[in-house]
Amino acid sequence: MAKNKNANVRRNKSHWTRFLRDNILKLGFYFLLCALSFVFLYPFIKMITQSLMTDDDLINITVKWLPSELTWSNYNVAYRRLQFGSYVWNSARVAIVCTLGHVFSCAMTGYAFARYKFRFKGVLFTLVVLTMLVPVQTIIIPQYMQFSNWGWINSEYYLPLAVPTFLGFGLNGGFFIFLFRQFFSGMPYEMEEAARVDGCGPIRTYTHIMLPMSQSSLLVCTVLSLVWHWNDYFEPGVYVTDIFLKMLPNRLPSLYADLNKEQHSMIQVNEIEGIMFNEAMLMAATFLCILPIMVMYLVLQRRFMEGVERSGLTGM
Repeated sequence: MAKNKNANVRRNKSHWTRFLRDNILKLGFYFLLCALSFVFLYPFIKMITQSLMTDDDLINITVKWLPSELTWSNYNVAYRRLQFGSYVWNSARVAIVCTLGHVFSCAMTGYAFARYKFRFKGVLFTLVVLTMLVPVQTIIIPQYMQFSNWGWINSEYYLPLAVPTFLGFGLNGGFFIFLFRQFFSGMPYEMEEAARVDGCGPIRTYTHIMLPMSQSSLLVCTVLSLVWHWNDYFEPGVYVTDIFLKMLPNRLPSLYADLNKEQHSMIQVNEIEGIMFNEAMLMAATFLCILPIMVMYLVLQRRFMEGVERSGLTGM
């Protein structure tokens, strides 16, 4: 009896030890997850809360997160100062055209690298991978000189941004080629052989069989290309200097300059709006710049994550 009692005590003690250990590990994991999430979410939370503050809240050191009053008029002022309607159209057409170029050219190039054998295939694919490692800032001067000689600077059709995407280059074009190459490499060759038996040529096999099956990679390429081209600030700032052709993110530095000018000026009231432009309105303008792309991502979030899992990115 004593031995059985001691065995039960040891068994219960071992059970509670495992229970406490597992729960402590789980609690530590969730704490670490929340801490990391806060690091990434902090800029967005700060931007949204500050965009709703009044002038008094901005200078009140006791107001950190929650504004004393929700000031939605900041967004109205930011909308007008951004000239949102005009510049959002510039950003939208550049992002859409460049995304179509990347989907068209990178899918075809990735398919060629994955399914065909040709001379210098390994060398060419190595060069494609190397383009992912070379910052655009290192080649921007020769590119600018080249596009300037062709008369593409301040082009109405944004040729320096759009044309390279249709040639498999452009913003992160090497990454998209690598993405499609990894996906097509994992598909069975029997599908192409069956299509060849049925009389399909290479082009028809690609357009009617292989490309429709790559919907996951197409979605990943579309979402990433849209986001990257929408948020791109460097290349549009170099190739597009005409004020009427600038894109939406390129308007923020001018608003920041207006903020500094009005804060250091003796005249604190703006002549156009009739009110002083403050940090809350600048945060509202920043939120308006990223709002369209955030809405798109929230709508496509589930399918985008499924596409990432199926395209082979998780195994990189």
